[in-house]
Amino acid sequence: MFKYFPHTKEDINKMLKDINISSIDELFSQISKNVLLKEDYNIKSEMSELEIREYFKNLSNENQELTIFSGLGLYDHYQPAIIDAITSRQEFLTSYTPYQPEISQGTLQYIFEYQSMIQALTGLDVSNASMYDGSTASAEACFMACNITRRKKVLISETVNPNTINVIKTYLKFRGYDFEFISSKNGVFDVEDFKNKMSKEYASVIVQSPNFFGLIEDYTGVSEIAHEYKGLLIQNSDPSTLAVLKSPMENGADIACGDCQSLGVPLAFGGPALGYLATLKKYVRKLPGRIAGYTTDSNGLRAYVLTLQAREQHIRRSKANSNICSNQSLIALYVTVYSALMGKSGLEEVNKLSYQNAHYMYDKLLATGKFYDNFKKPFLKEFTLETTISHDLIGEALLENNIFGGFSLEKISDKYENLINFAATEKRTKSEIDKLIKVLEGLS
Repeated sequence: MFKYFPHTKEDINKMLKDINISSIDELFSQISKNVLLKEDYNIKSEMSELEIREYFKNLSNENQELTIFSGLGLYDHYQPAIIDAITSRQEFLTSYTPYQPEISQGTLQYIFEYQSMIQALTGLDVSNASMYDGSTASAEACFMACNITRRKKVLISETVNPNTINVIKTYLKFRGYDFEFISSKNGVFDVEDFKNKMSKEYASVIVQSPNFFGLIEDYTGVSEIAHEYKGLLIQNSDPSTLAVLKSPMENGADIACGDCQSLGVPLAFGGPALGYLATLKKYVRKLPGRIAGYTTDSNGLRAYVLTLQAREQHIRRSKANSNICSNQSLIALYVTVYSALMGKSGLEEVNKLSYQNAHYMYDKLLATGKFYDNFKKPFLKEFTLETTISHDLIGEALLENNIFGGFSLEKISDKYENLINFAATEKRTKSEIDKLIKVLEGLS
């Protein structure tokens, strides 16, 4: 059954006549013959969905996608084809804010399921319906902490992604709040500096793991120090990694935030993505945005609702904890479908393969003698090395070979002199990694 009425033969013939052509094929006559496939597909029966996609991409040399070996907050993970099939349905793609939410049971159900999945990954009690992106979610987490503690200063770890830090700083400035940095030591959070700076002036400290350099941080004892001064711990994380790493709850975090792009959301040239925000039950009234819950209807059947609705959209702006009252519902659906498909074992497998690929590439880069690791800390799928080879030369050489990677951290800050970022997800193959190594071995 068609969602929209298809054109009849009479419709098609009339349109062809009106534009003075004889067939639909003639509409595509301007397309270069070089990009038209003239032979059979020859698809092997044992190919996976990912292999089939790559097979068709490689049939033409006219429009080659770059192989991505870069991270820093956006990762080239695999998105199963079923995600596009579901999210492009008209019920989802063209839906708008449910101002009468109880008649939008399907939308509320997948938001509820999204929230449940974020709760499972973070270990915290409650999640909202999503935020605009990871950076704004982190800024909102700082606002939450300030409102909970009634303080106007926050501490920010230097190992948080600089893009996230810039958004937090902008948000704090125009709210009249202040901040101070906790320095890094060998690429990770300096606990001693935190001990010296934490006081009753500060509402919270925001940290990140894996951090900006890709390193897995150890936050043992950090929450106890923050709580000693009645402050809060905010942890920013790539949610995909929480399937195998310590959760924010296990680290004693009061608020968890980050960007969900790694959970089935396409790179799409940098967006859109969505941010997640989760917290403990006792702080749920300070959590901005929507929250979907469930109850039972008059027949005793489960019914989904927007719960705790006396929030931003229902009270005076000056009294609101935040003026973020919307959510990235369609992108949250991407995350929900992906997470449901992958499940716990699937997410663990993604991280296992990413770990293997990243460490294989890491070992090969060090073996060239042109790259050095001064951090020597554990990492998962992303790492930072030092090299004296021109970063522009590295980028140009890789691009000439259809590879995007080796991002220079010097472009972000002068203090990251000679540091360069690489990442590898489960999508990367041994031959792709070996090709990158071969290109870089020829540079000096």
